[in-house]
Amino acid sequence: METGATGPATATGATGPDWTGLPSGLLKLRRLLLLVWLVPITVALAVLLGMFAGPGWAAFAVLPLAVLVWGWVLLGRNWRSWRYAERADDLLISRGVLWHEETIVPYGRMQLVEVTSGPLERKFGLASLQLHTAAAATDATIPGLAPAEAERLRDRLTELGEARSAGL
Repeated sequence: METGATGPATATGATGPDWTGLPSGLLKLRRLLLLVWLVPITVALAVLLGMFAGPGWAAFAVLPLAVLVWGWVLLGRNWRSWRYAERADDLLISRGVLWHEETIVPYGRMQLVEVTSGPLERKFGLASLQLHTAAAATDATIPGLAPAEAERLRDRLTELGEARSAGL
């Protein structure tokens, strides 16, 4: 698991939250899916264009390869942008390269915390944590966690949510 550095020091000398990045297995899974889709499309396009339009036209099969290279880089940037931090009263989730989003979920507002893992995620040893609140707009997900970390977070967030909501 990769851990990000603490945030910048403020004027009062306090530092920001301790950010935690996502495991590299998520990046490997997403890049594998990119390959699984674009390599067959490239081969099929090259064969079809070569057969029906001539060998010169088969060069246009390079376009999906260009998309593959571009997607490879973008997936890496997107993966590096995902991080989360546990604070005293809330959970921060930060993501996005061009459109940066930061979600703050107060522990007392959490109604359901669930861990999910599809077949590909299980194959790569990953799980996703989904947080549900009363307002649908504030539901948040942390994808690609190690299953043990997802379960630890689920248990901790559930415990903190119960403690914070008891006073409401």
